[in-house]
Amino acid sequence: MKGFLEDANYSIGLLDEGVNVGDVIDNCIYEHTVTGNNTFFVGDLGKLIKQHIHWQNVMAPVKPFYNVKCNSTEGVLEIMAALGTGFACSSKTEMALVQDLGISPENIIFTNPCKQASQIKYAAKIGVNILTCDSELELKKIARNHPNAKLLLHIATEDINGEEEMNMKFGTTLKNCRHLMECAKELNVQIVGVKFHVSSSCKETQVYKHAISDARCVFDMAEEFGFTMNLLNIGGGFTDYEADLEEVNHIVSPLLDTYFPEESGVIVIAEPGCYYVSSAFTLAVNIIAKKAVQDDKPLLSKVEQIRSDEPVFMYYMNDGVYGSFARKLSENLTTIPEVHKKYKEDEPLFASSLWGPSCDELDQIVENCLLPELNIGDWLLFDNMGSGALGEQSAFNDFQKPPVYYIMSISNWCEMQDAGFTSDTLMKNFFFVPSCIQLSPEDRFSIAA
Repeated sequence: MKGFLEDANYSIGLLDEGVNVGDVIDNCIYEHTVTGNNTFFVGDLGKLIKQHIHWQNVMAPVKPFYNVKCNSTEGVLEIMAALGTGFACSSKTEMALVQDLGISPENIIFTNPCKQASQIKYAAKIGVNILTCDSELELKKIARNHPNAKLLLHIATEDINGEEEMNMKFGTTLKNCRHLMECAKELNVQIVGVKFHVSSSCKETQVYKHAISDARCVFDMAEEFGFTMNLLNIGGGFTDYEADLEEVNHIVSPLLDTYFPEESGVIVIAEPGCYYVSSAFTLAVNIIAKKAVQDDKPLLSKVEQIRSDEPVFMYYMNDGVYGSFARKLSENLTTIPEVHKKYKEDEPLFASSLWGPSCDELDQIVENCLLPELNIGDWLLFDNMGSGALGEQSAFNDFQKPPVYYIMSISNWCEMQDAGFTSDTLMKNFFFVPSCIQLSPEDRFSIAA
């Protein structure tokens, strides 16, 4: 697959019929093994298009404002711009990235609940006027630094996970909304709507019922103060599972019809992030070290019992929590590693743990899993790595940001064209990948030898 390495960051490989993501990964692994075993991502941008079409079919009245902090890579932002979404930004850097795409400021909202004064000034300078606010201090800060600000009051939701205590979250109470409106009147700041957020870990869909009802109360309250509010932001927290989106819509749609009917003139938006990008990216990492230890503790209770005399393997990879697995520090990693090399079905499996390269006790990526015995130089693949894995990287041990190889199938490309989702800038970044990139069985790279 000559050309993929030099074409990384940024171009999009248009895959011929018969070429799939697995073929691209195989060839990238071959080339990276030759050039230095660096970790890398493969991003299937066609999945973003499919997710967007599904959103339009299920959540049609709700306009998506893509949550940029989930994945701010150039290929993703270009596709989202071509799809016509808005953008929810949490920093000056993100606003600048989106502005460089030629996105109108009206399609950008500044959502950070704790904004720096300099970044508020930057938003004012480029014409991003819609900001979120949940406290008096934040309101006064915005008033000092952004004369044209239009605020969304961020209200708290009761999304308590049954297994955990309520996480620290942002958002104000209904009682405090009245106080904030009084302050906004004094400071001559416009309030144009309400925002709430239900986290993806919340399994109680009834939380939406309380949140939308509370939002209606805030809208009614605003009328008393003479504010004309016309924007409702139902936040993010949408997973990439189709059934989950349909379940949310089943709850949200009738509530919106009741509290914010079409004739009310209220525009409803949302901030999906991982919904679009999570399943679109695969991360390939390399084993750089291993240790065999004895462990008497039973591992993996739901799998076949491991004999106590068998070793437990600790594998160290060339990426960890100070790189592409940064979100592991704040949430559980649900993706399951896949061994790239081919191994026999009856090959013995061993209890294993996976670690990043830092030798830090926090740098444990997978605590327990069953794997065939791996060797230094073997590759592991992690699916569903599109969200929270491609932001700014740590400077640990000269860690370099992994390259991203963007691809799209011809069928997805045609689907995008048929739906009218395209841009001149985006079209310049496509290059054709013929079916001949596939390695023959005898040439296909294997580390098993």
